[in-house]
Amino acid sequence: MKWLLTLIVVIVILLHHDIWNWKNSTLVLGFIPIGLAYHIGYSCLAALTMWLLVRLAWPKHLEEDEKTP
Repeated sequence: MKWLLTLIVVIVILLHHDIWNWKNSTLVLGFIPIGLAYHIGYSCLAALTMWLLVRLAWPKHLEEDEKTP
């Protein structure tokens, strides 16, 4: 599971550098530049990745209550 989560994080990091959209002037839906549309999708992917990491890799001992004296 750790390797799969690590691979997902590496892929998301690599997708952040969208050099293929730098010279593309296409508009999505007629008014959104392709670079902005890409980053909207990327932000959703990054949020989903963070949710997945918290859900599957969060250390359980951090959620335990400390005993008070």
